[in-house]
Amino acid sequence: MSQPPRVSVVVPLFNEQENVDALHAEVVSAMSSVGGGGAWEVVYVDDGSTDETYQRLVAAQRSHPDLVSVIRLRRNFGQTAALAAGFNHAHGGIIVTMDGDLQNDPADIPRLLEEIGRGLDVVSGWRRKRVDPFLSRRLPSRAANWLIGVVTGVALHDYGCTLKAYRREVVEQMTLYGEMHRFLPAQAHWVGARIGEIPVHHRPRTRGQSKYGLWRAYRVLLDLVTVRFLGAHGTKPLHAFGALGLVFGALGVLTIGVLSYLKLTTGVSFIQSPLLLLSALFVMLGGQSFLLGLLAEISVRTYYESQQKPIYIIKEMRRAGEPGPPDDDPQQERRVSGAPAGGSGRHGRWDRGD
Repeated sequence: MSQPPRVSVVVPLFNEQENVDALHAEVVSAMSSVGGGGAWEVVYVDDGSTDETYQRLVAAQRSHPDLVSVIRLRRNFGQTAALAAGFNHAHGGIIVTMDGDLQNDPADIPRLLEEIGRGLDVVSGWRRKRVDPFLSRRLPSRAANWLIGVVTGVALHDYGCTLKAYRREVVEQMTLYGEMHRFLPAQAHWVGARIGEIPVHHRPRTRGQSKYGLWRAYRVLLDLVTVRFLGAHGTKPLHAFGALGLVFGALGVLTIGVLSYLKLTTGVSFIQSPLLLLSALFVMLGGQSFLLGLLAEISVRTYYESQQKPIYIIKEMRRAGEPGPPDDDPQQERRVSGAPAGGSGRHGRWDRGD
């Protein structure tokens, strides 16, 4: 490419051979309004499909060799890993994600880009009129969205909607593993991103098999605990474990106090009461919590110092002797933390395959 595209559309797919051709045609049609001549690209990620998905994607790439990239993973790593691969090889300053099952409507992408153009850093799709079954899909999703909003402090109607748009500089500050892709808006909020949400179309699946089910709920819950801990105590874990240790220690002291009172007033022997064992248990748990906090502090310090990672994120800086961006153009803000826009970013994590 002569110049990096402004928008990259990242689409993970797994066994979607029936949908590839129609999906590609709709993406090209929707992105044609964005502009040509390198203004956009689409990155398809085949997440270890066992059908003809990859062959169909290769055919799509041959039809638009300057606009389409295809990544084939060695096995099925999951949607989070597939999105991470797409992010790492996308060139655009704005990255749009969507599912490959045609339930997301590519025609909504220009609307997401309009909201980004109004100054938002992340725009999340909201499947307001979702067509999935109520008991098996919509009801658990509503409960999960409410719980994620309460735990993370970022209230969105639809965390599970893959159709989202991000500024590159926001995504570069986040790490993907487990089922973390659904928590990207929460992670973006913690790095200071401005987040919006708009209703998008949701269409019934007409071809292929759904890859989602209630069996994934426990993964989401476990990753939610991780997200909450990293967001609140990622750089100061001793505060969390120390507070837990203080609670257990206080309970131990309280229990031994009650036991002493009973000994003085009723003559109950320490040995005969189970409170002695309970007090010892509380004291041991308190000590272990403090030790875990110290080990976590050492791990965090090693992580940041070994990679020379900053514990802050700069939004904008104007150096002495350098002209700053025009005051009337908020879109010209320059990133100076991490790596420059379009660079390698996060110590090699953003190898774009140039």
